[in-house]
Amino acid sequence: MSIGARRVFRLSLTVALSLGIGYAMALSIPYLVPIFALMLTMPPKPPPGLKGLLVVIVIAALTMGSGLLIIPLLENYPATAVLVVLVALFFSTYITVHLGQAQIGMFLTIGITLISAVGTMSFYAATEVIDALLLGITIAIVCQWLVYPLFPEDSGQPVPPVAPTTSENSLWITLRATLIVMPVYLVCLTNPTMYMPLIMKAVSLGQQSSVVNTRVAAKVLLGSTMMGGALAILFWFALSLNVNLWMFFLWTLLLGLAVTPKIYGLSTSSFGPDFWVNALITMLILLGPAVADTDTGKDVYKAFFVRMSLMIAVTIYALVTIIGLEYWRDSRRKTGALAATH
Repeated sequence: MSIGARRVFRLSLTVALSLGIGYAMALSIPYLVPIFALMLTMPPKPPPGLKGLLVVIVIAALTMGSGLLIIPLLENYPATAVLVVLVALFFSTYITVHLGQAQIGMFLTIGITLISAVGTMSFYAATEVIDALLLGITIAIVCQWLVYPLFPEDSGQPVPPVAPTTSENSLWITLRATLIVMPVYLVCLTNPTMYMPLIMKAVSLGQQSSVVNTRVAAKVLLGSTMMGGALAILFWFALSLNVNLWMFFLWTLLLGLAVTPKIYGLSTSSFGPDFWVNALITMLILLGPAVADTDTGKDVYKAFFVRMSLMIAVTIYALVTIIGLEYWRDSRRKTGALAATH
């Protein structure tokens, strides 16, 4: 089997297996387990060992736990807390974009946004969410251990280097991501339980460091959100033919095998890897609450329509933000060029 095919099977099976285990264990936020599996398995490298797992868990606990420190500020000094979150968001995105530490940046962003927002309801609820997220990360890495021996990398295969980002672009992308996530965070504070999927979507949008102009933004952000919604609808109706955990696992595996070749460039697509990764994340964020709605007796289709509408609204806001910032930056450049000629 070619190295590309092995990567496709490894990513698809790891995501599907982590989803099945997450739901079998009845975790509080099971749909985050396959999202972590997707993020951790996508880079073509071996999984961390036992020591590496402990390091990841410690880093995740410290970064996500930082959100607990913001909870007292939100309760007693809300204006100060919002400023702290604003600065922390900028810092976490800069770690992702400029330093290339995507995992640390993602964990820190989740901590200062999701954990602090849930903590406004209950400090205990926030700690429970952290416990669930840490368990989800552990499950994702254990699934990597199970799957990697079946589809390993070539021995001595070098890991593709991460393309460096200039300091100017890093600061620009960081500012843009902060402006995208911050308003959604403020909305989430009004009802963290309802808007938790929305803030995860905003975090995924903010992590799109490769989006550098309005044309790419329209394709990657808005297009992938619509594709993720379409995949979620297709998945839901396929699952409704026979509703059980095995079929949930198998449909996830089948869909992964159809989409992941586009992520690794093994099949032709007019969209880049970021598009399909964002589409898969959107699909998982939509499917998770929909499955939970069936247990609580909510109208699944109405709830799905509301979540999808909110995600499209957040994506359009992100797109408008990018267009406005790019227009402002181009205007400054033209003004500076004119001033230099005179």
